Amino acid sequence: MSYFRVAAIAASLVSLLRIVGAQTIIVKNATIPANESTIAPAVASVDARESNSTADLFQGETLQLTDAVLANLTELELSNITLFSFQDKSNVTESLSKRTIFGKCKTYPGDYFWPSEQIWRLFNILLGDALIETVPYASSCYDSFGNHDAAKCSFITNNWINASIYHTEDPTSVNAVLFQGATCMPPALLPSESDCLVGGYPVYSVAARNVAQIQLAVNFARNSNLRLVIKNTGHDFSAKSVGMGALSIWTHNLKQVQFFKNYWQGSYRGPAFKLGAGVQAFEAYEAARQNGVTIVGGEGRTVGVMGGYLLGGGHSPLSSLYGMAADQVLSMEVVTADGRFVTASATSHPDLFWALRGGGGSTFGVVTSIVVKAYPKIKVTTMTYLLITGPTVTADQFWAALRAFFDGFITYTDAGNYEYFRIAKLAEGQYMSDMGPWFAPGMSKAQLQDLVAPLFAKFEALGVHVNPVYTEYDDFYDAWYASFPVEPFGSDAIRQASRLFPKSNWQDAAKLNATFDAIKSVVEEGGYIVAFNIAAAPKGGYPDNAVNPAWRNTVMHAIMASVWNATSSEAEIKATSDRLTFDWMQRWRDVSPGAGCYMSEADYIEPDFAQAFFGSKYPKLYQLKQLYDPFGVFYAHTAVGSEDWQMSETIMGNLPSQNSRLCRK
Repeated sequence: MSYFRVAAIAASLVSLLRIVGAQTIIVKNATIPANESTIAPAVASVDARESNSTADLFQGETLQLTDAVLANLTELELSNITLFSFQDKSNVTESLSKRTIFGKCKTYPGDYFWPSEQIWRLFNILLGDALIETVPYASSCYDSFGNHDAAKCSFITNNWINASIYHTEDPTSVNAVLFQGATCMPPALLPSESDCLVGGYPVYSVAARNVAQIQLAVNFARNSNLRLVIKNTGHDFSAKSVGMGALSIWTHNLKQVQFFKNYWQGSYRGPAFKLGAGVQAFEAYEAARQNGVTIVGGEGRTVGVMGGYLLGGGHSPLSSLYGMAADQVLSMEVVTADGRFVTASATSHPDLFWALRGGGGSTFGVVTSIVVKAYPKIKVTTMTYLLITGPTVTADQFWAALRAFFDGFITYTDAGNYEYFRIAKLAEGQYMSDMGPWFAPGMSKAQLQDLVAPLFAKFEALGVHVNPVYTEYDDFYDAWYASFPVEPFGSDAIRQASRLFPKSNWQDAAKLNATFDAIKSVVEEGGYIVAFNIAAAPKGGYPDNAVNPAWRNTVMHAIMASVWNATSSEAEIKATSDRLTFDWMQRWRDVSPGAGCYMSEADYIEPDFAQAFFGSKYPKLYQLKQLYDPFGVFYAHTAVGSEDWQMSETIMGNLPSQNSRLCRK
C-alpha cells in the first residue's frame, strides 16, 4: 500500500472520530457546543460591485460563502469545518481520497463514512435552517411517515397525473418516477404498493434561496463523497433530479426577475431579462407581457425555463423564428464543482459559458440566474383541427392526408411556424391526429390561411374535410396560454423516446417515404406520438454554443410513447419497454443516421447517447467536464461524463435504477 494511501486512511480515521462525536467550537479557550445559539449561518454579504457579473447580482447572489467566513469558523475550531471548505486543487490527499478512501461508489446511508446526525444538524445550522429531510409527496396515502391523511391523499391521487404544478412545489417529486423506483405513489395508481419508501429520492434537500447555501451543499457533497443532484421542477424524462442517498439542491425558490429595457453587453443592444433559476414558464411569460416584450421559452407551463430546460438547449414555439432558448443567453451566474461562485459569459469563463448553453443540466455547475435576450411584442395566430378516421375517412385517406401535411414541413418552418400535433391509434384501422395548435408567430389570420390553403386543398382532393379553427392574438402570452394546458406528469407506466429528423430527409423523396413509413408503422403497432414541426436555425443566425447540432438541421422533433397498465405482468412490461428502444426507435434511427435526439425528452437508454444528444460537440464537452469537475461532483443520467459511472442495479434488466448505488466504472 502506498504511503499516500496509508496517510490518507489514517487522516480519514482521525477525522471520523470527530465526525461521529458532538460538534463544538472553542471560545476563549473554552469548548462549547456548536448549535443555533452559538453558530450563525455561514454566509457573508458581498458587495455586488466586486463581481464581474454583467447584470447586478440578485440579493440572494450577494449572500455568499467566503474564505473569510470559513477562516473564522476554522479559527473557532468548529468541528468538521473542513467538510464545508472549498476545493483545494493542489491537495493530493483530497484527490486520492475521492478515488481510493471512499472506494468506487458514492457514500450512502449505512456506509462507514456516511455523515452522522450531528453533522447533518451542523450542516443545517450553517445553511440557516434550509435543510429538508425527504418525506415523499404521496406519503399521506400511507402510514410509513406518520402523516396519513385520507383527504390529502385523495387530492394528490386526483391530481397526480394531470397537475404538474403541485409536483413542482415539492422538493423531491419528479416526472420520471419509473426510474426513481416508484417507491411512493398513490395506491390507486400502483395497487401493488403497501408501503411508502424514500427509495430513489434524495434523502435531504437544500431549499436554496441564496448562493451560500448552494456553495455549502456543493462543498459538503464533494468533501463527503455524497451523490449530489439538482432539482428545479423535475420535468426531465430521464430522472436527472433524483438519486438514492443523495443530497439535492432545490433551486425552485430562486424566483427573482429583473427587466432591462436597454441592456448593453458586447454586440447586443436591446431589452433583456435577468431571471432566477427557479422561474417557470408561466412566470417568465407573465413578466414579458407586463413589460411589453417576448422571450423564448417552452410550451409547458410549469417547466423551469432557466433550469435544465435551457441548459439542455430548450425548444420553443418561437424556435423557428429565434432559435433555441440557449441561444438567447447573454450571461449566467453559477456555482461550480469547487464551490466557487462565478459569472459565465463571453468574457468571463467563456469555455464554461459555451458548455452551459446546451451541454445539459446537473453537469458543470448550479446556475442561480441567467440574463436572456427579449424581443418586441409579437402577434400570433393559432389554428387547430382534428383529422380522424370515421364514416367518411378511411385509414388510407387518413394517412394520405397526414402525409400531405408532412410534405410541407420545410415551407412551414421557413415561415417561422411551429406545429404541435399528436398521432394515435384508436382501434384497429382507426386513427386520429389533432393539431393542437398550429402556432404562427408574427402572422395574421389571413396570412396563415394563405400559407395552409394548399394543404387543405390537398385534403379536399383526398376526400378529407376538416374544420380548422383560427384565433388571432395580440401577443405571445395570450396565444401560448390558450393553446398549451398544464402537461401530464408522474406516470410509472410509460416509456418515451424521441428523434430529431433532419431537413435532408424532406429533400429526398425516398428518404421522406422511409421516414413517414417509420412513423406510420409505430402508430399502427400502438405507439402514441407527440411531434413538433420545428426548426432551430433562424435566418438571423445563432451563436456558437453546445446545443446539439442536430437541432440546426431538423424540421421535426418527434416523441414516441409506449404505455402499459397497472395489471400488466412483468414480462409484458419488459416487452413493451424493450420494443420502444430496440424496435420502434431503431426504425427511426435507421431512417435518420447521424441525426440525434433532444436530451430532455429522450430514450432513457438511448444507444450512444453522446452522439445522439451532443453530436460533434461531445469531445469538447467531455474535456471541459474533466476540467471543471474532476471529482465527478455533478452526475446525471446520460449527462456529459456519465459514461464513467454506473448504477449498481437495473429495472427490467436494462434500465439503470436511480434507487441504487452510483459507482465509478
